[in-house]
Amino acid sequence: MHSLPRKPTRRGMEAFASRDFRRFQLARVAAVLGYAAQSVAVAWQVYSITHRAIDLGYTGLAQFLPGLLFLLPAGHVADRFDRRQIILVCYGLQVICTAALLGLARAGLHSVYPIYLVLFFMGTARTFSGPANTALIPHLVPEKHFVNAVTWGATIFQFATIIGPALGGVLFTLPLVHFVPDTSLQGAGIVYVFNLGTLGWSLVLVGSMHTRSGRMEHRALSLKVVLAGFQYMGRSPLLLGAASLDLFAVLLGGAVALTPIFANEILQTGPRGLGMLRAAPAAGSVVMSLLMARYPFRRRAGLRLFICVGIFGVATVVFGFSHSLALSLGALFVAGAADSISVIIRGSLLQLATPPEMRGRVSAVNSLFIGASNELGEFESGLTAQWWGAVRATVYGGIGALVVSGLWAVLFPSLRNADELTAEALRPKRSSGAEQPS
Repeated sequence: MHSLPRKPTRRGMEAFASRDFRRFQLARVAAVLGYAAQSVAVAWQVYSITHRAIDLGYTGLAQFLPGLLFLLPAGHVADRFDRRQIILVCYGLQVICTAALLGLARAGLHSVYPIYLVLFFMGTARTFSGPANTALIPHLVPEKHFVNAVTWGATIFQFATIIGPALGGVLFTLPLVHFVPDTSLQGAGIVYVFNLGTLGWSLVLVGSMHTRSGRMEHRALSLKVVLAGFQYMGRSPLLLGAASLDLFAVLLGGAVALTPIFANEILQTGPRGLGMLRAAPAAGSVVMSLLMARYPFRRRAGLRLFICVGIFGVATVVFGFSHSLALSLGALFVAGAADSISVIIRGSLLQLATPPEMRGRVSAVNSLFIGASNELGEFESGLTAQWWGAVRATVYGGIGALVVSGLWAVLFPSLRNADELTAEALRPKRSSGAEQPS
């Protein structure tokens, strides 16, 4: 059931009329805020131990592998059990993982392998929570407000991603010796304590939600049922094109994993500069998302998607060549603004073109694409930086994103010609070219 609206809302904020949507987004902003701050501490801690770019890449690989291993069960679980309960369990596992990172930081760790192990379990929690989070949103708002909910979801996520890295950089370098006598909590330790607090608040908010999605998939467990998400997306060129475009463009053009190298060796700004670089793409995304919430576009969604991927590639090339902090921040800001449009279009396509009983498994497949473009993209960036250096790896990656944009525009004409983001416009196209799994 949807939460009933309490009162009319301002234009562009219709989704917030639903009580559970408000609580769900407050929980997400707290969880993402802590996780984003923690990512800065983990990256700096790993790089300070080994001083090798490839080890930064391994942090992404450790978080991507669970998605590869547990993708199918995660999607099936999201369709078979209460999605709210799944989120609560996953947040609880992240609490345990963050507590483990805190223990490792206090022990004065000199090896990165225990960190990778903890990140693997944290990635496992995120693998199961991802499909449940995505598939829960249509239960929180009326269908007519769904695109607005997706837009605000992206905005809130990126807002937390802005504040989180900057806050992580500040907390990492904050001199707390006069307030916290235990010096083992300095640096990464205090960031992990902060994340424990945000996760605890998220658990309270999600636990207070009224929405219960219940079981959406009633068929008995079988290989065919588990693989239904792959089958549905494989028969839907629009969804397959959108997901794979993000996969290859961000996989090649993702420069965020290399920001510790740029901050330390090229721009020479230290942890605080690293926080700014991590926050810049999210800042651009928030600005663009707010504009889209207030002034949503109605037509030519596919064309806008390809244009924005091209802009993302150009901005990545500019960042790679930059030796100025201001120019680097500007390039990452533009890249984030362009990427936010892609996120909103793809998120709307995913839910509006997918039947409710399939959303968990299709979301799980999409999570694999997103995980590959992000976490596996970090590994690719670290590996190519080890071979060619950070600058060349970033520039070549941006050029690769441009090539992918042009190639996908030819290979997926249905995506290029996509117009309105409405269920009426999308679902007939899905059913005409795809047979729903029985």
